[in-house]
Amino acid sequence: MTEFSLSDLENIVRERAHSGDPESWTAKLFARGIDKAAQKLGEEAIETVIAAVKGDKHALVSESADLIYHWLVVLGISGVPLSDVLRELEGRTGRSGIAEKASRPKG
Repeated sequence: MTEFSLSDLENIVRERAHSGDPESWTAKLFARGIDKAAQKLGEEAIETVIAAVKGDKHALVSESADLIYHWLVVLGISGVPLSDVLRELEGRTGRSGIAEKASRPKG
């Protein structure tokens, strides 16, 4: 198996986003805008949770792939590069998750 990364997928999403290809789900999501893309992200998140709770590993893998794809579409439509998210995650690695969460503004 070749090494496939989230950056590779982000590049594919970017390339297909404005391709105008009528067969491209990515192009259709970008054309429909953030509301539709965010809705799909939410649906995939729920399906991923259901697969995890059921203990269905095959479905969990499949739904996780759908979730990550739709998350990257939402980031792309929003103009947020994956590198920003990775930088945020990297910044959190030096402290505990509990301390990081406690430091967030309330509200």
